[in-house]
Amino acid sequence: MAGHEHQHHFSLCFCDLMRLLWSLVVPCAYLSLLLTLVLLLVLLGVRMWLQGRRKARRARDGGPAVAFFHPYCNAGGGGERVLWCSLRALMHRYPGVSFVVYTGDQGVTGEQILEGARQRFNITLPRPVTFVFLRHRLLVEAASYPHFTLLGQSAGSMFLGWEALTACVPDLYVDSMGYAFTLPIFRYLGGCKVASYVHYPTVSTDMLSVVRERNPRFNNADFISRNPVLSAVKVVYYCCFALLYGLAGSCSDVIMVNSTWTLGHILALWRSPSRTSIVYPPCDVRAFLDVPLEEEDEDEMEEGWEELGQELGSGEEEGGGGGDRKCHSIVSVGQFRPEKDHRLQIRAFRKLLDRKGEGPGGRESLRLVLIGGCRNQEDEERVLMLRGLCQELDVSDRVDFKLNVPFDELKRELVDATIGLHTMWNEHFGIGVVECMAAGTIVLAHKSGGPKLDIVVPYEGGQTGFLADSEDSYAAVMETILALSPAARLEIRRNARRSVERFSDQEFEACFLAAVESLMSKLER
Repeated sequence: MAGHEHQHHFSLCFCDLMRLLWSLVVPCAYLSLLLTLVLLLVLLGVRMWLQGRRKARRARDGGPAVAFFHPYCNAGGGGERVLWCSLRALMHRYPGVSFVVYTGDQGVTGEQILEGARQRFNITLPRPVTFVFLRHRLLVEAASYPHFTLLGQSAGSMFLGWEALTACVPDLYVDSMGYAFTLPIFRYLGGCKVASYVHYPTVSTDMLSVVRERNPRFNNADFISRNPVLSAVKVVYYCCFALLYGLAGSCSDVIMVNSTWTLGHILALWRSPSRTSIVYPPCDVRAFLDVPLEEEDEDEMEEGWEELGQELGSGEEEGGGGGDRKCHSIVSVGQFRPEKDHRLQIRAFRKLLDRKGEGPGGRESLRLVLIGGCRNQEDEERVLMLRGLCQELDVSDRVDFKLNVPFDELKRELVDATIGLHTMWNEHFGIGVVECMAAGTIVLAHKSGGPKLDIVVPYEGGQTGFLADSEDSYAAVMETILALSPAARLEIRRNARRSVERFSDQEFEACFLAAVESLMSKLER
């Protein structure tokens, strides 16, 4: 009897609990529905407001507008070359379209930015371009997010994209720098057609493997790689972020990637194969065609190199044609960012000097030239640390740093170089590698990413360069290259130069225009 009463009492309690929950759920459901409707109405109102601004802008400009989102357009790297070549190609093809660049650069004018593009890349735009100067670029700076950097930068890019969208509503939006989370803002709020040129996926399966294997790298701190719990949490974080990144990227109407390596990752993450194509970045290979590729030890070649050096503005010539020169320069071209791994270059160079020793043809016959752009204070501090490493390794007298150099100086250094050095692991493409090959420099690149899959590959059965993946292997291969006969080096240089024609400005412009043709044709209707 007591058990029956206890059961009855429990039933009453359970029923009371369900009634309480139901009385709470129903109002919450109504409130959620109401808030959802309000949010939808707000978003619809914002979209209508932005479309009204676009119509007003079209009436003012007399035609459609294409906008490029490139917060670092004055940085002077390979991504910026893609921007200026894209603009030049579109301006020539579509004279009735106006063009806008969203940039976060401060303290410069549009004229100064264009002059910098002319000096660094030898590119002059045929028509004016409108610059929209964004005030909150700090939102996408990695330094602003000491933890959860990817998530912080992506969220920051959305706010920066909103600032850009409210300043100018274009008809076609092109993300030319890899901020995929801006794509849904311009597509769904701005009502724009959207396209993207992806240099490097924000997150990739390679990054996941680095964390899973607890391998310390520039994007995986030592304290995380040593802790299995933190490593597991970071893997989950990366997986969740990859899902969001894929959803954002799939909003793009046209997707262009810069290499086979990038293509594989973007197809896995964005899952839009019908809208994705490879468009190799433009490399100014034709600017190096006046560099003679002849036997390096012939007397008449020495005279030719001297004349070329004078033509390019070089002062005292430190190395003429290659094999029998008193000084061999090893040149690295790339922005001073951590992933470029300049530390590996300096350490490998030190090991090369140890291998060569003193005396004729030894330490005094070699120099390492590090050429690159500095985007901000963080990059400048990184250069100071690299200089400190040179002093620590006692190679300061043999290493030169050349920052933000104009195109003529870059060309002169590549002309004078024997070896073009590249050390970035999983480099998405490698414009600097292509420029070295076009200039007739023997390339030694990292055995991964774009250099391995697209650039330093056999051409018509002939060798085009060398690959390495560690300090010891880099030092050994550099020693091998320096030991080659002038005739052997000449054969590799010729193969390399013939192979890079597929990376010319002209090839890029043709492929880029073909990729965006479907979107541009709709704008002009």
